[in-house]
Amino acid sequence: MDSRSSGDVIVVGGGVIGLATAVVLAERGLRVRVWTREPAERTTSAVAGGLWWPYHIEPMASARAWALRSLEIYERLAARPAETGVRLVDGVMGGTDLADVESWAVGRLAGLRRSTAREYAAGAGIRARLPLIDMARHLPWLRERLLRAGGTVEERTVTDLAQVEAPVVVNCTGLGARELAADASVRPVRGQLVVVENPGVDTWLVATGPDGEMAYLFPQPGRLLLGGTAQDDVWSLEPDPKTAEAIVRRCAALRPEVAGARILEHRVGLRPARAAVRLERTPLPDGRTVVHHYGHGGAGVTVAWGCAEAAAELVRPAADQDLSGRSSRRKAAVPR
Repeated sequence: MDSRSSGDVIVVGGGVIGLATAVVLAERGLRVRVWTREPAERTTSAVAGGLWWPYHIEPMASARAWALRSLEIYERLAARPAETGVRLVDGVMGGTDLADVESWAVGRLAGLRRSTAREYAAGAGIRARLPLIDMARHLPWLRERLLRAGGTVEERTVTDLAQVEAPVVVNCTGLGARELAADASVRPVRGQLVVVENPGVDTWLVATGPDGEMAYLFPQPGRLLLGGTAQDDVWSLEPDPKTAEAIVRRCAALRPEVAGARILEHRVGLRPARAAVRLERTPLPDGRTVVHHYGHGGAGVTVAWGCAEAAAELVRPAADQDLSGRSSRRKAAVPR
């Protein structure tokens, strides 16, 4: 079998990391197929609140560059919010002081300052204008952009990376890498949120109480996302009613107008956590190449574009070697 018949690259995984990586590769001229067990709308990424924030993840030096590159792209995409799902929204990170913000990000956070008591009455906080991504719009937009670049998306379940018929395979399976990459270090961090009718909240807010419990409010078009939880090593995807009640209670304590808002939906997602993002190229048993690209935890949105470009740099040498006879490829122009 000529593996080229299946395309130059197959990206396994259709969440924000997989789709962003596929877009970058396709716009660099490679033939790209995405194999995903579920459509983007049912991936873990679809549950994400979607706030860009300079989270601390490892490897830190790389993550800084990935986050800043992603911020640059989101700021450009925010010029077309109805199309891309990306908006720049003011909000407050409660329980945080200016000194707590990662130094590499301070100069890039628009409108960064200490919050006022009116903006956040529970104590210290910082205010900034940051990308807030509506994943319900952004994921389909990514898929549509991939299709326009000549890529394809197929719903297929992969049980062995060696069976994926392409010269280069990119493993963006998140938590699925526990099995596909035999990587037991990938573990779930369960997140639950409540979607309600928006009673008029137009700024985002994140806070952590004295008991360590988190609360966040993210206004998205036509709804308000209330969260949340970060439960280590919990696999259940079933919404817990008591947890939902506690989420609403914590959020209402911060914004009283939320109390009594009509509940539209309950959501649960499992963040694929790892001590450090795995981004590396390794050989398959038959000599083909796999690029592992997973373990972003809750920072997938924050680093998606920068990390996708880094993954593409690992894909290129293998793809060029396999397809050296093809015509030269165009460079990507990601922020468009």
